[in-house]
Amino acid sequence: MLSYESLIVYQKAFSLNQEIYKFLKQNKVIPGYMKNQLGRASLSIMLNIAEGSAKISTKDRRNFWVIARGSAFETASLVKFLSSENKIAEGSAKNIYSSLEEISKMLYAMTK
Repeated sequence: MLSYESLIVYQKAFSLNQEIYKFLKQNKVIPGYMKNQLGRASLSIMLNIAEGSAKISTKDRRNFWVIARGSAFETASLVKFLSSENKIAEGSAKNIYSSLEEISKMLYAMTK
C-alpha cells in the first residue's frame, strides 16, 4: 500500500470521484466543456493529495494539499452553479457539496 492510500482525506476524495464520475457518465444535459471541467477539478483533488504525500519536505507536501483544497473549491463552485441551473438534483448537489466541505476542512488542517 502506498502512503496516500491510508489517508482518510484521500479515501474520501476517491469516493467522491467515483460519485462524480458516475454522475457525469449518466448525465446528457450538461455541456461537454462543463462536464470536462468538473471531472478534471474533482480528479485534481485526489491526485494532488496522492502526489503531495510523496514529497519529502513539509513545504512541498503542504503546497500540493493547498492545490487540492483549491480544486475542492473549484469543484464546489461548479456543483453549485449546475445545481442553480437545475442540471444536478438538489439532493445530489448537497451530498457532493457536503463531501467537498469535509475534504476542504481536512486539507486545511493538514496544512497547519
